[in-house]
Amino acid sequence: MWPRRNRAAEDFHARLLQEVDEEKKGICKDPFIYEADVQVQLIGKGQPNPLKNILNENDVVFILEKVPLEKEETSPVEELQSEETAISDFSTGENVGPLALPVGRARQLIGLYTMAHNPNMTHLKISRPVTALPPLWVRCDSSDPEGTCWLGAELITTNSSIVGIVLYVVSCKADKNYSVNLEDLKNSHKKRHHLSTVTARGFAQYELLKSTALDDTVPASQTTITLDISWSPVDEILQIPPLSSNATLNIKVESGDPRSPLSHLHRELKFLLVLADGLRTGVTEWPAPLEAKPAIEVVQEFLNDLNKLDGFGDSTKKDTETVKHDSAAFDRSIECLFTVRCDLDFAEQLWCKMSSSVISYQDLVKCFTLIIQSLQRGDVQPWLHSGSNSLLSRLIHQSYHGTMDTVSLSGTIPVQMLLEVGLDKLKKDYISFFIGQELASLNHLEYFISPSVDIQEQVYRVQKLHHILEILVSCKLFIKPQHELLFSLTQSCIKYYKQNPLDEQHIFQLPVRPTAVKNLYQSPPPRLRIVLCQVLLPLSASYIENPQKWRVEISSSQKKVKTVWQLSDSPPVDHLNCHKPDFSELTLNSSLEERISFTSMVTCSQVHFK
Repeated sequence: MWPRRNRAAEDFHARLLQEVDEEKKGICKDPFIYEADVQVQLIGKGQPNPLKNILNENDVVFILEKVPLEKEETSPVEELQSEETAISDFSTGENVGPLALPVGRARQLIGLYTMAHNPNMTHLKISRPVTALPPLWVRCDSSDPEGTCWLGAELITTNSSIVGIVLYVVSCKADKNYSVNLEDLKNSHKKRHHLSTVTARGFAQYELLKSTALDDTVPASQTTITLDISWSPVDEILQIPPLSSNATLNIKVESGDPRSPLSHLHRELKFLLVLADGLRTGVTEWPAPLEAKPAIEVVQEFLNDLNKLDGFGDSTKKDTETVKHDSAAFDRSIECLFTVRCDLDFAEQLWCKMSSSVISYQDLVKCFTLIIQSLQRGDVQPWLHSGSNSLLSRLIHQSYHGTMDTVSLSGTIPVQMLLEVGLDKLKKDYISFFIGQELASLNHLEYFISPSVDIQEQVYRVQKLHHILEILVSCKLFIKPQHELLFSLTQSCIKYYKQNPLDEQHIFQLPVRPTAVKNLYQSPPPRLRIVLCQVLLPLSASYIENPQKWRVEISSSQKKVKTVWQLSDSPPVDHLNCHKPDFSELTLNSSLEERISFTSMVTCSQVHFK
């Protein structure tokens, strides 16, 4: 027995060490299988960590779980049973996720990890001194009386020498009528670790905004805004965070929600991306038009209107009012977050017309042919903003003097012409917002609007700028922060996107003073409730006193040794059902207070090797 166990510890350590070495070399690998039933994955720092919901872990760790079951062929009877099971699973909200190991098997793996690192196990064939591996965590199936859902092990080192190990046990259950006392938690921790004094640190997370699905055909966006608050000391369970706390806004915004005040601008950006892709690949997938009329008729009417007008004032007003009409349902306080510019020049108005009506390459050629002929005949003498270097702008400037270059509307030239016009227009839209709201200067925006890079890179940078705008408008609408905070967020986003690629899953963090955001989690602004109900439903914001997650961590000077109790409104682990209640008992009128809560407990023991 012991020789087999020793070899298992040696092999286990060697395989984990190999994974760490390959990760350091930048070799990205899929999870590996250990002894046929265990899947092992090394989670790097900054990667999504399943322990974050409980321990706020964000360091390198090994995650062990059961190997996913492979699909097997089934008989017709088994298929019918499978369909019935699927219906049953759907009705209880279950889905296939990570698989947990039996608690007994998890203890074996923790034991091998502990043996391999114990310096007293000199008989093991492991190089000395033993290389300390990252912490190891095993998903458990809660098959024991305590309902264990995780087992973990983390080494204690002094001067690069392994001197001990901390063993963690995490339990979780659905508990509508939880009962816990802070002093009992403190006394239990003192007794377990032979301590005379302990400290308690609190953490609360408030979900301020979470986007929901518009309907069955449009999935929910990933837009979320949460407020994380931490403080010490803690006076009682579920204490409201004091104003002396540390607070951080976590902001993740996905562009393109059709309920957003920026939906019209996002559609223009999408059309711009279509043109850029067409220019790059030679294949253009034209989106459905907004206009019912053919593009050539839309442009002809636009040119006719210009001929009838003695100036551009009324034409510009008419064009911008058309865009504003689509936003008529919005409250004025929302509409003013992003005001459609009233100074659109000829090229920008043309972009608005063509981006909403062009559905083919032939449309482009016909429209630009019509425009060039009108310029050559002198039917129109449009005005333009200064600073544009697009081909169409050059032709218009030449038309002022009665001579124009001959342009062959073939190949990629028509696509390039419209792309340049749209790029100029969107850049001016973004500049107007950032400077008008006093959130950035032209110097701050230079990276995003510079014409010195190739056109594909210009489009990519404008896409980044649009995402920043979506973030700011979401915050102005739902958080209503002070200008100082919004300016700081703007600069943080600008700095990030100057150094990183576009990433709409990135969570932007903004430290805030609790006094500046206390109304978000202590008392909801009535006006904002009306805005949410009338305009942006089913977007929802949780302006409630009860946090989405509340946690207390009890520890001493030995920071790795701690007891954690947490209450949350969703399961903190993704591999268990946490004994979900019978949802058929819940009614449509069930209040937030009647919904199930989830409690989790983290305890640990410290083992010294020397």
